[in-house]
Amino acid sequence: MGKHSNMKESIAQIVPFIQTGEYYFKKGLQAYRRRDVFKAKKYLQRAHHLEPYNTNTICQLATIMTELGEYQQSNQLLTSIIQDLDPRMNECFYFIANNYAHLGLFQEAQKYANLYLEADSDGPFADETEELLDLLSIEVEDGELDLDKYEDDLIMKQEKAKHLLEQAKFEEAIVVLEGIIREYPEFWSAYNNLALAHFYLNRVDGAMEILDDVLTKNPGNLHALCNQLIFYYYCQDNKRVEVLLKQLSTVYPLLVEHRYKLGTTFALVKQYDLAYKWLRHLYRLGFQGGGAFSYWLSHAAYHTGHEDFSRLIWKRVLEEVPEKEGDEPWSEKEVVDQVQDLRHIIKQKISSGEEEAQCCGIFLTHALGQQGQVDVLRQLGPVFAEENAVKTFYQYVLAAALSNGESYEIHYGYDIASILFKSVDIQEAPSLLDYWFKLYGEADHKGFDMRNGEAWAAAVLYMWTKQVKKEKISQAEMAAVYSLSTSTISKYVKRVNMLLQ
Repeated sequence: MGKHSNMKESIAQIVPFIQTGEYYFKKGLQAYRRRDVFKAKKYLQRAHHLEPYNTNTICQLATIMTELGEYQQSNQLLTSIIQDLDPRMNECFYFIANNYAHLGLFQEAQKYANLYLEADSDGPFADETEELLDLLSIEVEDGELDLDKYEDDLIMKQEKAKHLLEQAKFEEAIVVLEGIIREYPEFWSAYNNLALAHFYLNRVDGAMEILDDVLTKNPGNLHALCNQLIFYYYCQDNKRVEVLLKQLSTVYPLLVEHRYKLGTTFALVKQYDLAYKWLRHLYRLGFQGGGAFSYWLSHAAYHTGHEDFSRLIWKRVLEEVPEKEGDEPWSEKEVVDQVQDLRHIIKQKISSGEEEAQCCGIFLTHALGQQGQVDVLRQLGPVFAEENAVKTFYQYVLAAALSNGESYEIHYGYDIASILFKSVDIQEAPSLLDYWFKLYGEADHKGFDMRNGEAWAAAVLYMWTKQVKKEKISQAEMAAVYSLSTSTISKYVKRVNMLLQ
C-alpha cells in the first residue's frame, strides 16, 4: 500500500446554484421596493421567462410596465392572464381599464372597468373602479369596434405616422394623423403629433389651434402643455412662456414618461434648474432614456453648476450617439462667439439660388446654436416654397433642430456634412461644405451607397485638402485620422473622383 493509504480521500462536492423564477421574482420585488423600477422590470422579465405561466409574476410585471408608461405591453400581459391562464383574476380588468385611460382610449377604459364591477362588485378595487368611471364620464356608443381590431389598427397607424415624422415627411404624416383623429377622436397623442407636424412646417397658428383644442377637450394634458411651452418659446412670446412655466413648475407627474417629457421640455426652453431636478431624479431611478436623455441631463447639469457630473454623463452621450462629439455644453459659448459672422455667409448662400449652395447655407445654421439655428431657419421658411430637394433638406434640418435630432432617421447628406463640419475650423467649414454638397447632389442622383459616412467624409476631406487648400496630405494620414484602412480610403477617393469627373 502507498504512503497515503491511510488518508481519507477528499471528494469535492459541487452544490448547484439554480436561479429559479421565484428567485428572480423576489429580486424584482426587492428592487421595486427600492423604487428601482427598471431593475425590477429586468428581474421580473427573467422570472417570467423561467416560469411563463406564473400569474403573480405576470401581474407584477404588468404593473411595473404601467408605471413605466408601457401601457400596451402591460395590457398584452394582463390579457394573456385572463384568456389563457386564470380567467378568475378579475383585478386584471381594472388594470387594463387603467392602462386604456392613460392611453386616452376612454371607451375601452370604461368597457373594462364595467367588466371588473360585473365580475366582482365588492372586490378590492371596486372603489377605485367607480372613481375611474366617474372620471371617464363617457357614454359607450352602440356597436363598438372589436378590441383586437381596434387596438391593432390604431397601433399600426400610430407607427406609420411616427415613421413619417422621423423621415421629415410632414405632409404625409398630417394625412395619417388626421385620419386617426377622425376614427379615434379621444386619442390625444395623435393631436399632439399633428401639432408638431404643423409646427415643423412653420404653420405656427395651426399648431397652436390644435393644442388649444386638445386642452379644451382634455384639460391638463401634459404633452400638450409642454408642446405649447416649446412653441411659445421658439416664437419668443415671453409673456405666455412665463405663464406656462409657472404652471408647469408646480406639476408633479406620477408617470415616468411624463417626468421625462417635463424634464426635456424645461431643458429645451433653457430652464435648467427645473430640467436638472427631473432628469437627475430619473437618473437616480435608473431610467434608461438613450442618447437624448443623457444629452439633456449633461446640459442641465453643466448649466446648474454640476460640471463634473455633466462630464461624466457626456461620456455616455458619446457612447450612445458618437456624432454628438463637439456639442458639449461647455463648448456652446465658444462656438456661438465664433460664428456670428456666419449669418452673412448663410444669407449669401441662400440668396444664390443654387441648390448646393442653399443646402450648405441651411446646414451652416447648425453653427449658430440651437436657438439661433431655429430662429434663422424659421425666417428662411418662405424662401423654400417650391417642392424640390432643397425644401426637403430644409424641412429635415428644421425638424432635427427643433427636436435636437432625437429619433430622426439618418439623412446621408446631413450626416456626412456633420462629420466634415467637426473636422475643420469654423472659418473653413463653408468652403468644405460647399464642396461636399456639390458632390452629394451628384452621388444621390447616381444612386451611390452613402452608408459608410466616415469613409465618405475622409475621402471628401482628402480631396478638398489637395484641390482647394492646395496642401499635401497622404491617404495613409487621412486613414489614421478616421481610423480607417488605407484600402478603404483609396476605394472612396476613387468614388469621389468619379463624381468630380
